[in-house]
Amino acid sequence: MKNKTTFICQNCGAHFPKWMGRCSSCGEWNSLIEEAEESEAAEITFPLVEPTLYKDIQEVQKKRMNTGVEELDRVLGGGVVLGSLVLIGGEPGVGKSTLILQVSRDFARNGQKVLYVSGEESLEQIKLRGERLGLQDSQLYLLAETNLERIISQAEKLKPQILILDSVQTIFSSKLTSTPGTISQVREVTNQVFRFAKANQVSSFLIGHITKEGSLAGPKSLEHMVDVVLYFEGEKDHRHRVLRALKNRFGPVSELAIFEMSSRGLTPISNPSAFFLKERPTQETGSAVVCTIKGSRPLLAEIQALVSSTLFVGNPRRMTVGLDRFRTAMLLAVVEQKLGFSFSGEDIYFNVAGGLFLDEPAMDLGVIMAVVSCLKNRVIPQGTSIFGEIGLSGEIRSVSQPLMRLKEAQSLGFERALMPQGNVEQLEKEGKLGLKILGVQNIKEAVGIIF
Repeated sequence: MKNKTTFICQNCGAHFPKWMGRCSSCGEWNSLIEEAEESEAAEITFPLVEPTLYKDIQEVQKKRMNTGVEELDRVLGGGVVLGSLVLIGGEPGVGKSTLILQVSRDFARNGQKVLYVSGEESLEQIKLRGERLGLQDSQLYLLAETNLERIISQAEKLKPQILILDSVQTIFSSKLTSTPGTISQVREVTNQVFRFAKANQVSSFLIGHITKEGSLAGPKSLEHMVDVVLYFEGEKDHRHRVLRALKNRFGPVSELAIFEMSSRGLTPISNPSAFFLKERPTQETGSAVVCTIKGSRPLLAEIQALVSSTLFVGNPRRMTVGLDRFRTAMLLAVVEQKLGFSFSGEDIYFNVAGGLFLDEPAMDLGVIMAVVSCLKNRVIPQGTSIFGEIGLSGEIRSVSQPLMRLKEAQSLGFERALMPQGNVEQLEKEGKLGLKILGVQNIKEAVGIIF
């Protein structure tokens, strides 16, 4: 009897009886893959579970283990929770395997039994990297295997405290006939690892691939099944890497950790503000230092702007690196309308120094001050930090946590802060700092004070 097959979109998971060039559900082209249809499961009778009153539920404190990497513990919310499932995603070569191998080393040195399963590299290749990272004889077990059932069997026999799968797209379950990396395989592998982790209180890590669009490969339900989703990013030409939390059931979201890539692995950067500003040129136009918040951490970064005459009359360029190009275009329109500048014959380039990506609205005022500085050929006074959100009418709106931003600026020697007037009134209640506060209500006032 011929097995029934179905075509599944690898982007959204929709099912179709026959192949089509474009998925009618999500609109993605060439995303339908033929997979064997799963047989219907026999009807199972589950015991009836009674609802529980909220006040009768006993609170249970989740036990955590330190990873040995302080910055990673910060992103995880204080360490790895026992029995949790953590998904780490990132582009090829960004350092996912290096980071997780360092974490495995530190766990093993602390007496934890670690099982590291590799579906992409041989044991000899892992050992070569391990020698570079300083791994020594410890409770670190390596397994080169891609069959999920054999992996679970070995884990049940070894009984580790930490289980690592590198990567989830290379592991397959014998219960399904589809190839590794397909939606059904990724979902089944994650589901079985999740159940194993919860039943045995084993903290598990899954390393995931990134698609060309920059999202985690596999169904969106993959991110819903795990407890924590971490995204590892960074340009290969830059030496720093950024680890951010996109989802965390046991801690804050949008936390951020910064590492420096070296020949001996990843080194945590405890003071990222000083790291990104240490090479900032002085007395240069088009440069503004902004105060942003990443998770619970304040961060100072440099926004650079360059304005030059265009060679494409009627179609000037607008290039941004590290900023949202749509919001930047809106800010340039506000500058033209409210300050009277004309950008019709100018190419404008923006860059966040160091390869960071800033998407907080509090960066708006820094973007405008940087481009005005370049247009006027006037330097923003040394020691000035800037933050504030801009509205379409040119008003400067208050932002969150102004005191935390100012304390970070003061710790790095900044003497004045250009900020929304609404935040100044808030600071008067919380207590002033040793900085000169320049409160402004609109961009005309801000430009008048600085230049």
